[in-house]
Amino acid sequence: MNYGGKILSDMEGLIRLLAPQCDDRTTIDALNAMLSERRTWSKAHDLFDKIRAKTLVAERSGNRRLVSQYQFEEICAKTLFNLSRANAPFDPDSPYWIIPNAIAFARLAGVADAQVIGVVAA
Repeated sequence: MNYGGKILSDMEGLIRLLAPQCDDRTTIDALNAMLSERRTWSKAHDLFDKIRAKTLVAERSGNRRLVSQYQFEEICAKTLFNLSRANAPFDPDSPYWIIPNAIAFARLAGVADAQVIGVVAA
């Protein structure tokens, strides 16, 4: 896993692009704040748990847009937790799901794929 490099700037750029499209900003804003504070990364597991609870509620209500938003947030939180090198990490493939989840949410939010790709290809 890339312990800091481009994955952090990619997550930051994707969050900056997608946060304005979020109907609920609480956890994406918390995730964004956590990105720049390495000492808080181990708390990303707790943040994941909060996001996951919201995902389940959104799934039960059939709100695809919120589900997609939260799935993007979940994978970012998993990746951040893994970057903390804490015990019991999430699956090591977590970072590989950031872009597909960002694209899925972007599509539902009306953001062009090219904008998402532009963030990570810069």
